[in-house]
This record gives sequence, structure tokens and C-alpha cells, in this order.
Amino acid sequence: MKLRKVTAAAAAALVLSITATACGGGDKEGDSNSGSGGDKIKIGIKYDQPGLGLKEPGGSFSGFDVDVATYVAKELGYEPDQIEWVETKSADRENALARGDVKFIAATYSITDERKEKVDFAGPYLLAHQDLLVKKDSDITEATDLNNKKLCSVTGSTSAQNVHDDFAPKAQLREYGTYSECIAGLQSGAVDAVTTDDSILAGFAAQDQYKGQFKLAGLKLSNENYGIGVKKGDTETVNKINDALEKMVSDKSWNKAVEENFGPANYKNEPAPQIGNIVK
Repeated sequence: MKLRKVTAAAAAALVLSITATACGGGDKEGDSNSGSGGDKIKIGIKYDQPGLGLKEPGGSFSGFDVDVATYVAKELGYEPDQIEWVETKSADRENALARGDVKFIAATYSITDERKEKVDFAGPYLLAHQDLLVKKDSDITEATDLNNKKLCSVTGSTSAQNVHDDFAPKAQLREYGTYSECIAGLQSGAVDAVTTDDSILAGFAAQDQYKGQFKLAGLKLSNENYGIGVKKGDTETVNKINDALEKMVSDKSWNKAVEENFGPANYKNEPAPQIGNIVK
């Protein structure tokens, strides 16, 4: 009887040990339902923006947003091979965060009051300006020249509507699913201009297949402060990302990423913005 009691006690202890192990988390930044957990972290980026977020033919990823997100992830405890990149289109960014599909989004995500009602932002980490991309021989030099012209931007972006409302009320707006489609439309003549941030447009204009065909109008139609989107209410992650961004600026990794990604396009970037100064 004594032996059976000891065995029962040992068995009970074993069950408790297994239960504790199963319940105990090894997650670094949350569970799998919040875009991270275990040995992986899911990060939302664009797949079709050269110089910012681009999926290369071989399956690798490049661009300034990718470099920023990789640096931040490392500060959160994740190596590059632990990152799972998730394509996050403009129209689905808020939903992706709300659903927990990703831990954070670095995808030319301009901080606006409307978006701040739905998500929280770390940053900003880049100040861009809205501009126009047109054909090299285009006579469009000002935003007002877009009246009665076809202007393209992507679904979910505010760029084309801003131009329509503030400069060219007779502009014919065209919304495509991606900027690649807008650029193809510009090349074919289906649209007369593409509008979005100058950083994005410069990346496309510098691509080999488009070199010499397009030009930037050189307009600063708005200030676009890129932030890193985080699920609403996740203040802890926002603070950690801000700390990482401050470190990236101070150790000059930010400057290096700007030069490597925008230098070839001769893009004149603004200095690094003040991290944590969330403005429209």
C-alpha cells in the first residue's frame, strides 16, 4: 500500500509538471493570435513598392520599411530568420491589426487622425511628401493641371482624394489595387499621373524597366509622417518600438538604410523626424 501511495503521488506530481509546462509560455511578444509568439513574429509590409517594401523574384524582401522593421524586430528579440513577412495592402491595414494577423505594420503607413481612432502608432520614422509622377514629356507641372486629367492612386489611400479636394476638383480619380498597376497605367497612357508619397514614386521611377520614362513633378502637396501601426491599446509594444527607432537613429543605422534604399533614385529625404511625436 505504501508503494502504491508513493507511486500515486509521483504520478500526480508528473501530471502537475506537464500541465505547468503546457500552460507556461515561451512567447517573446505575445501569443500566436497577436502576430507573434514562440520563435516567429509576423510583420505587415508592402510587396510592390521598390525602395520601401518589395518582394524580390527570389523570394527575399528589400526596402527601407523592411530595414526599419527588421531593426525593430531585432530589438524586440527576433532575428531576421524569425520574421514572417505578411503582405498588407493599404485598404486592409487596420483590419489586419484588429484581427491580430500581424504584430505591427511598417508599410508607408501615414499617420492621420482618422487612422489613430482605429490603431496606435509608433514613430514617425520618415517624413515624406505627396507628389505626382508623370511621363517625362508631360506638361503637368502643378496640381491644378490635373483638372480633366486621369489621376491614379490605390484603394485605401487618401492621396488622390486630397488632390481632388484641395487642388483639382475636376480631376478624374482612378483607384487601382496596387501602385504597380497605377505605374503600368501611366506607362500605357490609361492614366495621366500617379499620386502618392515622393518616396514611393521615386522608388518606381528608379526601376530599370522605367528609367528615363517618368519624372517627379517636385511638389510637396502634403506632409506624410510614416508610422509603425500597432493594434489599438497595445501601448507596451508602441513604447518598445519607439525605443528601437530612437536607437536606430542614434546609431546611424537609419541614415544607412536611407542611403541604401533611396540613394540610387536621387531622392532628397528629410532628416529623421522626432520619434514619439505623433502628428497628422
